[in-house]
Order: sequence, then C-alpha cells, then structure tokens
Amino acid sequence: MLKIGDYTIHLPDIDTVEQGKEYLVAERGGRKEKIGFHDYDRIYEIPGLYEYLFYDRYKCNSPEVVCALLDEHLSETDGNDDLRVLDVGAGNGMVAERLSEIGAKSLVGIDIIEEAAKAAERDRPGLYDEYHVADLTQLPENVARSLGEKNFNCMTTVAALGFDDIPPLAFARGFNMIDSPGWVAFNIKEDFVCDDDATGFCRLIDHMTRSGILDVKARNRYRHRYCQDGTPLYYYAIVGEKRRDISEARIVDFQ
Repeated sequence: MLKIGDYTIHLPDIDTVEQGKEYLVAERGGRKEKIGFHDYDRIYEIPGLYEYLFYDRYKCNSPEVVCALLDEHLSETDGNDDLRVLDVGAGNGMVAERLSEIGAKSLVGIDIIEEAAKAAERDRPGLYDEYHVADLTQLPENVARSLGEKNFNCMTTVAALGFDDIPPLAFARGFNMIDSPGWVAFNIKEDFVCDDDATGFCRLIDHMTRSGILDVKARNRYRHRYCQDGTPLYYYAIVGEKRRDISEARIVDFQ
C-alpha cells in the first residue's frame, strides 16, 4: 500500500500473471478503481504513479539502457553534436530526459495519448521543443507538415512497442520521417522478435535488416523490468543506422 497524493495504491499479491494483464487498485474517497498497467491514460493522470510503478517498484531501466547504448555509438561518430530526435511513444518524457543528458539538440515527442502530453508538461516542463498528440498511421496534415520540417536524424521508442501500443505500421512511418543516414534506438520484448511473434515486428525488423534498410550496430538482451509476480522480463535494446526509407509498397504489408 502506498500513498500518492489523494490516492492509496494497492498492489495485489499475485502468484502468476502475464505482462499486459498486470493491474493495481487505486483508492480515493472510499472508491476503488482497478487500473491495468497498460491503462497509460489513467496512470499518467495520477502524478508520480508511472515512475513509482514501473521504475521504483518494478525496476525498469530501459531509458538508461537504450540511451546509453545509443550514446556509445554516437560518440564513435561525433553524432551527439547535432542530434535531432523524434521520440515516438514519448509518454511523460523519461526517455527525452536521458536524451537531453547525452546532448540531444532538438527533441520532439509524439504519443497517441493526450494524458501523456499533459504529464510530460507537468513533470518535465519545457523538455520537448514540440509534443504532438497524434496517430502516426493517420497523421493530420498539419502535424505531418510540422514533423517533415524538422529534419530528424534520430528516432527513439522505448517501452512502447507491441501490446497494441505502437503497431509495426506506426514504427515504420516514424522510421521514414528521419533522414538517411540517421540513427534508430528502440527496445522490444524478446517474444516479439522470434519466429512465433504474432505482432508483426519480427517480420518488419527482419525485412529492414535483410534489405539493408537498417544496419544494426548493437542488439543487447537485458532485463527490462520485473513483472508483477516477480518474473524478470527480458527485452532487446537495438541501435542501428538508417540507410534508406522503407518503400511505401512494403509499408502497407505491415498494416
């Protein structure tokens, strides 16, 4: 049990639970509300809950791992000097905070959840140059135009792929918004890059690497966080250099 603002947070003892089915109970004024760990809109509305839940309690270290891996390869090419980042699935800005620390000159966030944008401005005001609430698969014309003017040379997406959060098509659209050559840094659950993957990410990444679209520089398996039942969740942190766009003819294959 934990007090966060006006809320009392209860985390049930669970012997076994799959990622994506984890939940908490938030109590305020005698009313209890069950909130799934992937109900990000609701989690972002309660200040401090996202950080406590994923980073303090379940020891997520993905922003540090992915950004450190990116920094390592940027440093070899002096790429930190003019890093212009599109942060996809930006959330409340925890990844952008790490990107700023490694020298990013421009940070633009995009997330489909309005509450994420509000949380970013509340928790890390002024961190992003711009923050768009939009769906990358159906971008409004004004957002597409604004993003197209930024000349991004890096895309990041951390703890956002799969689980119906960011689909392969959205990842591909974001990828095509950055310059070639450019940098891509992301993480993905190990289950989504194996032959049994049903999300489409394994097929997309395989196409990008085999076709020379993405030159993978590092692919490190690490513990992303612990599940609610104490099981470690393993992801891959991937950093690569973009060589060219994914053709429109192939992008439609990942809808």
